[in-house]
Amino acid sequence: MIIAQISDLHVRRKGEFVSGRVDTAACLRRCVDALLKLEPRPDGVFASGDLVELGLAEEYQYLRELLAPLPLPVYLMPGNHDNRGNLRREFRDHAYLDNGKAFLDYTVEAYPVRLIALDTVIPHQGGGLLRPEQLRWLDGQLGEQPSKPALLFLHHPPFATGIPWMDALALANAEELGEIVGKYRNIEAVLCGHVHRSICRRWHGTITMTCPSPAHQITLDLRRDSSETFTLEPPGFLLHYWNGTTLVSHTVPVGDYAGPYSFEEE
Repeated sequence: MIIAQISDLHVRRKGEFVSGRVDTAACLRRCVDALLKLEPRPDGVFASGDLVELGLAEEYQYLRELLAPLPLPVYLMPGNHDNRGNLRREFRDHAYLDNGKAFLDYTVEAYPVRLIALDTVIPHQGGGLLRPEQLRWLDGQLGEQPSKPALLFLHHPPFATGIPWMDALALANAEELGEIVGKYRNIEAVLCGHVHRSICRRWHGTITMTCPSPAHQITLDLRRDSSETFTLEPPGFLLHYWNGTTLVSHTVPVGDYAGPYSFEEE
């Protein structure tokens, strides 16, 4: 099983750029092209939040158009830039979003590894939160099949990255989630977005990772007084490969690079 994780797409309306500089639609097109070139192709794509920039209906319509070339299942979840109602309306054919609940929490059972999505959005705020009912739901989901491998997806990372201004916008009640995660040995990884960088840490007995963006990256600035800036470093996504017994995750750059070459001298 191979699941590609893309995150922080920040799609705007046609012709509009993020911060007047980043053509996120063009960036997503290049990412989709890169996914289509993979051999073997992933079994699914998981988009872990900040799908659009302002949560507008027109942005979700454009997002649908940009994702349409992918001939494989795409799973969507919201980030702090998203609007649940507009996301649900534009992707009403994505049955997992019609869960009858206020929050977009769901489980995908179509693979050897369960994919469990947690909606951490607080409307109109940058940081995230999991409500008591969501934590109870997660505990119940994991308790139903405690021996089947699972991946947890949430937008806001539950750990400090060392980038101070982003850490102020992380998951507020991370330790409450950690108490549940620590109970179950079948959680292969906790996979997040939000930070626009590839970062990895061991946390409550499992691995947590954040995903780079196919567009702009948050500046790697670990100073206490770091400012809120982004860079146009090489974009990327994560590729999660389940070999039947363990999970291996790769960071994949988006772009055209020379090679591959043989190691033998010509």
